[in-house]
Amino acid sequence: MERHPVILSIAGSDCSGGAGIQADIKTISALGGYAASAITAITVQNTLGVRAVQSISPDMVRGQIEAVMDDLQPVAIKIVRVISDCLQKYSPAYVVYDPVMVSTSGRKLMTDEAIEEIKKELLPLVTLITPNIDEAKVLTGKNIHNIQDMQAAAKMLTDDYQTNILLKGGHLEGDNMCDLLHTSEFIYHIYEEKKIESHNLHGTGCTLSSAIATYLAKGYPMRESIQHAKTYI
Repeated sequence: MERHPVILSIAGSDCSGGAGIQADIKTISALGGYAASAITAITVQNTLGVRAVQSISPDMVRGQIEAVMDDLQPVAIKIVRVISDCLQKYSPAYVVYDPVMVSTSGRKLMTDEAIEEIKKELLPLVTLITPNIDEAKVLTGKNIHNIQDMQAAAKMLTDDYQTNILLKGGHLEGDNMCDLLHTSEFIYHIYEEKKIESHNLHGTGCTLSSAIATYLAKGYPMRESIQHAKTYI
C-alpha cells in the first residue's frame, strides 16, 4: 500500500484559490501527500494582486498547529509564518519556509518588525528557505542582478542561518531561468532552464515549496526533491 505522508502547511488563505493554503493543499494532494493546514491570515486577493490582509491571532495559529501535530504528526511542514517554539516543541523532520515578504505585484506583506523576528527566531530552525530575488534582498540587504550576486546572497544566508537556501532567479533578465541551491554543506547546484513567458505566475512560489516539502516527506534527497518539484511546476 502506498504511504501518504502528512504535510502541514502553515500559510495565509487566498480567496482566489491560486496561492497560499489553497495552492498548498492542491499541490500536496496531487503529489500523493495528505495535506493538513493552519491558517495564519485571511487575504483579499486574486491573480492581479493582494488588496488586504487580516492576520489570525497567534493563539489560534498555535492551536491549529498543536492540534495537527498532536494527532497527525506530519513528516514535513511547509510554512509561511509560524510561532517558532512550536517547531522546537515538535521537531519535524523537514521544514520548508517560503518567505512571502513581498507579493508578485510588489506589495510588502510583512512589517519590518515581523521580518526581524522571523530572521532571529524562525530561520535557524528550518530545513530549506526558498526566497525569490526580492525576498533575498530583504533578508540580506544586498542588490541582486546576476548569478554571481545570487551565489553571494545564498552563501550569506547559509552562513547566517546554517541551513539550505534555494534562491529563485525567475526575476533575472534574459531568456534563461536560473535557480540556485546552496546547501548547509556549502555545495552549490544550479537549476537552469529556458524561461517560459507567462502572466500566470500567481501562486508558483507556494506551489514549488509545497511540492519540495512533499517530495522530502516521501524520502527524496534535497537536490532531487527540488528538481521533481520544478518539473511539477
